Amino acid sequence: MSNPRSVLSELLRQMPQLRSHLYFKSSLTALSHAMEDRVLAGTDRPLLIASFQQEKFYRQEAHRYRRLGEISDQVYVLAAPDAEFSDRLEEYELVPFESTDALGSEWHLIAIGAQSAACLICREKVGPSSDMPVLPEIDASRRFEGIWTFDRQVTIAAAHILLDRIQGYRPELAAKILQAKQEYLVAVPTIPEDNSASADAFVQRLVTYLQARQYKLLKAYRSIEEKEERERLVNTITGAIRRSLNSADILHVAGQEIGKAAKVSRCLIYQYHVDDRQTTIAHEYRANPELPSSIGQSWNLADNPIFKAVVKTHESTSLAEVNITKTWQRTLTKLGITDWLIVPVLHQDKILGIVELHQHDPSPLPWSDDTINLVEAIATQIGSTLIQAESYTNLEYLNQQLEALDRTRANLVAITGHELRTPLSTIQVCLESLATEPDMSLELRQVMLNTALGDAERMRKLVQDFLTLSQLESGRIQWHPEPLSLEECIDLALSGLNARRYNRDLPKIIVDIPTDLPFVRADGEWLVEVLTKLLDNACKFTTGTDRIGIQAARIESMLEVIITDTGRGIAPELLQMVFERFYQAEGSLRRTTGGTGLGLAICRQIVNGWGGEIWAESAGKDRGSRFHFTVPSI
Repeated sequence: MSNPRSVLSELLRQMPQLRSHLYFKSSLTALSHAMEDRVLAGTDRPLLIASFQQEKFYRQEAHRYRRLGEISDQVYVLAAPDAEFSDRLEEYELVPFESTDALGSEWHLIAIGAQSAACLICREKVGPSSDMPVLPEIDASRRFEGIWTFDRQVTIAAAHILLDRIQGYRPELAAKILQAKQEYLVAVPTIPEDNSASADAFVQRLVTYLQARQYKLLKAYRSIEEKEERERLVNTITGAIRRSLNSADILHVAGQEIGKAAKVSRCLIYQYHVDDRQTTIAHEYRANPELPSSIGQSWNLADNPIFKAVVKTHESTSLAEVNITKTWQRTLTKLGITDWLIVPVLHQDKILGIVELHQHDPSPLPWSDDTINLVEAIATQIGSTLIQAESYTNLEYLNQQLEALDRTRANLVAITGHELRTPLSTIQVCLESLATEPDMSLELRQVMLNTALGDAERMRKLVQDFLTLSQLESGRIQWHPEPLSLEECIDLALSGLNARRYNRDLPKIIVDIPTDLPFVRADGEWLVEVLTKLLDNACKFTTGTDRIGIQAARIESMLEVIITDTGRGIAPELLQMVFERFYQAEGSLRRTTGGTGLGLAICRQIVNGWGGEIWAESAGKDRGSRFHFTVPSI
C-alpha cells in the first residue's frame, strides 16, 4: 500500500499555522534520544510511533525499542525493509513499508502519554542548497525540515496520520489501532501536562548548540574545499597546515612553508585580536640561521605604519606604500630590514592574524604580484583552518557537555530510583499493615502513621530540591533583596532544623556571632534556605557528641558566614566536587546519610545569585569541615 504523500505535508495541510524548521541529523538524533529517554524514565504507558527511513537505521536503535516495548504495548516501528525486518510480533509492532512510500524520506517520532505529548515530524531535504554544500563523507550534515513540538493537539494530529498509514500496511492491527486512538488521541486530559519546562529548555539549548556548531563546521569545510582547487603549491602548503587542529601547530607550519615559498629572509606569523598594541613572537622562519631570532620578543604594533595601514584597509601592504618617519627609519636600520610586507589573515572580513615577510637584502627586489597572491591565498587558508580548529575545539567542548549530560541523567535515574523507591516501600508496608491488621494496638498504629508521614516528607523534600535547583539554574528566580538581621535568619534556620529533625538528637550547635554586625542585603527566604541546608548537611555527617558552630565576620562590603563541624570531614581533593549536582561522598547507592546530593549545589546557586561566594575547607577525613559563604552587607 505505497503512499506517495508525505506525513509532514499532510500535517502542514491540516494545521497551516505550523512552520517547519531546518534540522541536522545530529540534532534529530539528540532530540529522538531525549524523547525516548523521557519515556524510559517516566511512569506513563504511552503510545509510541517511530518511523525510520530504512531498516539499517532501525537496527542501530533496536535495543532501545525492546526496552520501550516493555513499558507499553502500544509501540509501533516503521521502516523500509532490506533484510530480516518483517511484521513478526515482538515486544512491539514492526511495520514494513514499501520503498516507494514517502515514509522512506522521512523521520518521525511520536510519544503520547497521560501527562505529556511530543512529536518529531521531519522530511529529508534532497540536493545541495546554494549556501550550504552537502558533504557525502559527513553523515551528520544530512539535513531535514520539519516540526518538533510538545503541543498535544499537533502530536495527536500527527499520530492520526501515522496510525492510518500503519493500518493500511497492517490491517490486522485495526482493533489495536482503534484502541490506541480511543485511549490516546482524545482532547487534552484534565490532568495537568508535565511539560518538564527545565528539561525542555535544556533540550532546546542543546539543539541550538548543535545547529550552531554544525553550521560552523560545515562553513569551515566549505572554505577548505573551495580553496583546495587552487594551484598545486598552495594545496601542498595548506595540506601541511591542515594536518593539525592545534592553532600553534598551524601557525608554526604556515610560517615555515610561507617563508620557504616566498624566499624571504624572515617570516613571522601570529594571531591578532582587536585593539592589540603589541604581540610576542612565537613562530618564525629564518632563511639564514645567523640572522638574530625574534622568538620571545615583544613586537610593537601600535607604532608600525605598515601594520596600521593593514588594520585600516584589510589589504596587504608593503614598506613602499606607507610614509616612513625618521624614527621608524631608525628602527628599520636597527633591525636590518630593507623591505617589509604585511598580509592579514582574514576570515569573513575579520583579521585573525598577521603574516610578516622581511627582506634583509641591501638591494631587495619589489614584491611580485605572484608572491603577494601566493601569500594571500595561503593566509586565507590559514584563516579557514583557524576557524576549523576553533570549531573542533567547540565541538570537543560540546561533546564534553553531552557526556556530562549523560552522566547527570544516569545519576538522576540511580538516585531518584533509590531515594523514591525506599520511602515508597516503607509507606506501602505501613499502609498495608494498617489496612489488614484491624486489631493492631493504637500505639503501633501511631508508629506506622508517623513512619509513613516521615517518608512522605522525605519524598516531598526530594521533589522540592529538584524543582528548586531547576528554577535556580534556569534563571527563573525573582530575587527580593531587603535589609535583614543575620541573627534572626540563623534563628529561623535553627527552628526549621529542629522541627524537621524532631526524632533525632541534634549535635550541640553553638552560635558565636558579634552583636554589632551590620544588616545584610539579601532575599530572606533564600538566605534561610542556605543556612538550613548547610546546617542540615553538618548534622548528617556528625553524631550527637559532635559540635556545630556558626560564626560571622565583616570583610569589606560583605559578611562572611562560617559553619563548622567536628564530624567526618572531607578529603582535600574532593572539596571542589561537593558543590556539584548529585555529588555524594559515599556514592549514590551506598550512603548511610540519605539525600540526593543537591543541597550544596542549591546553596552555590543561591549564593552566586546575590553575588557572593561559597567554599569548603577540611583538614581531612574525620577532622571536621568548614563551610564559608559571603553575603552583601549594608
